[in-house]
Amino acid sequence: MQRPAVTAVLTAAVLALAAGCSSGGTDGPDHRESPSKKESARKSPNGKPGAEPPPEKGSAKVTRTLATGLKSPWGLAALPGGDLLVSSRDEGTITRVDGTTGKKTELGEVPGVSPGGEGGLMGLALSPSYASDHMVYAYFTTESDNRVARMLYDEKKPSGKQLGAPDTVFKGIPKGMIHNGGRIAFGPDKMLYAGVGETGDTDLSQDKKSLGGKILRLTPDGEPAPDNPFDASPVYSLGHRNVQGLAWDEQKRLWASEFGQDTWDELNEIKAGENYGWPDAEGKAGKTGFRDPIAQWKTSEASPSGVAYAEGSVWMAGLRGERLWRIPVRGVTGEPEPQAFLKGDHGRLRTVLAAGGKKLWLVTSETDSRGTPEKGDDKILEVEVE
Repeated sequence: MQRPAVTAVLTAAVLALAAGCSSGGTDGPDHRESPSKKESARKSPNGKPGAEPPPEKGSAKVTRTLATGLKSPWGLAALPGGDLLVSSRDEGTITRVDGTTGKKTELGEVPGVSPGGEGGLMGLALSPSYASDHMVYAYFTTESDNRVARMLYDEKKPSGKQLGAPDTVFKGIPKGMIHNGGRIAFGPDKMLYAGVGETGDTDLSQDKKSLGGKILRLTPDGEPAPDNPFDASPVYSLGHRNVQGLAWDEQKRLWASEFGQDTWDELNEIKAGENYGWPDAEGKAGKTGFRDPIAQWKTSEASPSGVAYAEGSVWMAGLRGERLWRIPVRGVTGEPEPQAFLKGDHGRLRTVLAAGGKKLWLVTSETDSRGTPEKGDDKILEVEVE
């Protein structure tokens, strides 16, 4: 069933908030040109075995609804064995969802979370040493800042009391009613990456001394990674508006989704030390000194949040766009041709997580104050992709 479009009548202040979260564009190359899409889009980037491009046309099909009745779900992490942890942005809780039955068990509430606007309990990630330390990392908003903390998850304790006290590993990230970033993920290098917004203060994005409008790269203990591009700084890349998704492919390339403002939303390939242009460039601007996005979308088509990599493509969840985007990147040297799936079928889509092979987990976002919740919202969907 197609869901109706959501139209909100808001005050001027809230319109500014909505504009910060509803952006997009059409596909564009990253400072690269190709004689034709058909000639270039199927080539291997390095000629190595295993770098074959994905099918020219993909597919995405919801195979089941795993869980329902989630409130403002935001972050998602997969436990060993296949169960999931999901955060509630507004309630400040973390819940375990059985990967087979969908049964929900609340681990507990994260102390210090101060939800408001786009802030609250957001990204989740498991420690690279989770098998031995059982640490869960979370990105959340407090009364004074955004920060990253880790907590011991003890399954033996009663439901609601399974989270240990937060151990803050990194603090001082700017906070605001909008553009708090929030996505965290451990990369192939076992470093912790965090997508940070500029809180609506555009000057922060180009200020190398500010944490706002950046992607940060940290050790698991919260120190600047030793080989970061700027000496003794946690900043990995700059010139961002509001990074919402992080994922790596088999070549260890980092992909990040980002809200634009009024014209273009973006998917970027992130390189250490590179400048992605905001606020001086939005979308594929071709300006010297800035790195253009791999693909871009009109504001009505995306408002991208989480991304995942599977089957040779980046899969990007759309909030305002209410669709799942496929962007083929493996073996594609020219301009990728994004495809949209599930358009309007499940409302706003917040988070997508690779689950091995052709399987993705997809989280809806109708209870975040911007959607139109229906019975059962919000949900975790199982999706088969190609």
